[in-house]
Formats: sequence, C-alpha cells, structure tokens
Amino acid sequence: MNDRTANDKRVVIVTGAGSGIGEATARLLREGGHPVIAAGRRDEPLRRLESETGALAHPCDVGTPEAAEGLVRAALDAHGRIDGIVLNAGIGRGGTVGDLSMADWDEVMRTNVTGPLLLLRAALPHLLESRGAVVSVASVSALLNGRGNAPYAVSKSALLQLARSVAVDYGRQGVRSNIVCPSWVRSEMADRRMTRFAQEAGLTGEGEDGGREAAYAQATSLLPLGRPADPREVAETITWLLSPASSFVNGAVLTVDGGATALDPGTFAFDFQFTPRDAAGL
Repeated sequence: MNDRTANDKRVVIVTGAGSGIGEATARLLREGGHPVIAAGRRDEPLRRLESETGALAHPCDVGTPEAAEGLVRAALDAHGRIDGIVLNAGIGRGGTVGDLSMADWDEVMRTNVTGPLLLLRAALPHLLESRGAVVSVASVSALLNGRGNAPYAVSKSALLQLARSVAVDYGRQGVRSNIVCPSWVRSEMADRRMTRFAQEAGLTGEGEDGGREAAYAQATSLLPLGRPADPREVAETITWLLSPASSFVNGAVLTVDGGATALDPGTFAFDFQFTPRDAAGL
C-alpha cells in the first residue's frame, strides 16, 4: 500500500462492521471505490451494509483461528489480495480487579485482543506481499482510565501494544500499523451505556431518547469540543491511515477524542463545580 497512489483501489477487511465506527469506515471506503470485506458477529446489519454499499458481508467471530483464516480466505477468493485491515471489533465489560467477573474478563480479552492477534497472523503473509496497512481501533481507555473499567481498559492497552508490535517488527518489510483512540462516539454500544447512565442518574429529557441525550451531554461536558463524535469522524481518520497519504506514519497513536486527553484533571475545579450524585458513587 505504501507504494500505491491515492487513486489505487485497496482491498480492506473491516471487523465490527455491523455498526458504529466499523460500519462508517466500511461505507467511507466503499464511497472511495475500495473493495471491502465487512466482518462481524451479526448477519442482518452486515447484509444491509452489503446491499447498500456493495461491501462483501462475512458474518463471523474471529476469536478462533478457523474463523480468522476463513475471513482471510474470503477476502482472497473475492479479490485476490489484502491491502488493509481495520481491527475494530470489540466489546466492553466493567468491573474492578477485586470484583470483575472472570467470564467477562475472558470474553473481553478474546474479542478485543486474541481476535485481532489471530486475524493479523492469518493475514500477515498477504499484508507483507501488498505492503499493506493495519489500523487498530483502541480507545482513550488505553491511555487513561476510569472507575470500574479494568477489563476494557486493559484489553485496549493490550491492543495498542499489539498494533505497535506489528509496526516495529514489520515496518522494514513495508507493513504499517497505527492506532486510533476515540473517546465517546455515538454507536450502539455507547447508546446502551448512556441509556444505563441515564437510568442510574435519573436523567430525563424531551422525546423518547431524551434521557440518553442528557447522558451524552453530561458525559462529554468536559471535553473541549463538548460533544460525542459521529462515527464517520473517526472513520475519516482510519481511512487516512490506510491511504498512501500517511505513508510515513507507523506505530502512531492518534487520539480522536475531542480533546479529552489534552485536559489536566487538576484544573477542572477552576471551571466546574462537582456534586456527588449519591452514596453509590454515581
């Protein structure tokens, strides 16, 4: 991919393509005419994406070697090459070190870390051949932490270093690997979290989704941009990292976070007044 022009069509596998950042990335790549293999666990949203964009739907769970190898074979059978991979599939589970569910821990690690590893291993010979690019979708949780977030934060930190290992180990052979770290992005997963937050905090607003919107507003109130991202805003960064325009970017961690990681928490008290919600720490 590094030796190709901006007009060349690149064959890209996108995991977690059924919604959110993955779907937006698949759609944006298809708008540019790039062949896309859209992977995910749920059949229906992938089939809709296929019918609307021409992306090749491939329902699977890449948490097993067989599924990862099957996804790579599907890409090769359809297009004969692989030029890029977007490692976007992920799940979130909460908990502290003392009380987290080991079942949740295992599921998060399998989905967020082992799955990407297996897909990278299966696709690596083809990425080396094409001098391709990998973009891993981590999170600001890979860099900063919040309360009760141990499984998710640890998994995203591990994904970040997995991606950097590819950058370091295979950069001289032409494979680039970079990471994006979003903060709150409007997506199905974030919507579910905001709905729970609204219920826990007693937030309400106008319309059916008013409580959820109030939750988004509170969760992003300290961001310098003061809002959540649209998935396409993150997708724009991902597609740039896949393109020849970023040919000397390797092992980079790009925060697509509305300025969240630029803030010093020690200065919040000068601009905001905080009141505990209740004894539960909400």
